[in-house]
Amino acid sequence: MELIDLLRELLPTEIVDNFDLIRYEKTDERFDIWFDEKKIQEESDAKNANIIAYGFGDYKVIQDFPLRGRLTHLHLRKRKWLDKSTGEIFRYSIDTSEYEGTRLNAEFVTFLKEDC
Repeated sequence: MELIDLLRELLPTEIVDNFDLIRYEKTDERFDIWFDEKKIQEESDAKNANIIAYGFGDYKVIQDFPLRGRLTHLHLRKRKWLDKSTGEIFRYSIDTSEYEGTRLNAEFVTFLKEDC
């Protein structure tokens, strides 16, 4: 079993598909896991040389389901993009429509959809 397969069993699929695992810390009380959004442009922007990665926003902490009796805090940050032709800084919204009726909490869905 690959690490990615294990992560898919433990974490929401949207995280595994859209974010890279950066680091984790474990204490007796909790797991803290940090993720950064992958550097993947939307198809329409991928051909536009004016759209470039422009760092990250701040980490947002979302409490997930406990793992092995420990609180689990997911630290996620979304990538920022710059349109050099207009100076606009933006973030992509992650489509959550396929997850309707799943166990995603409202705070997590809002985070995935938010812009700058």
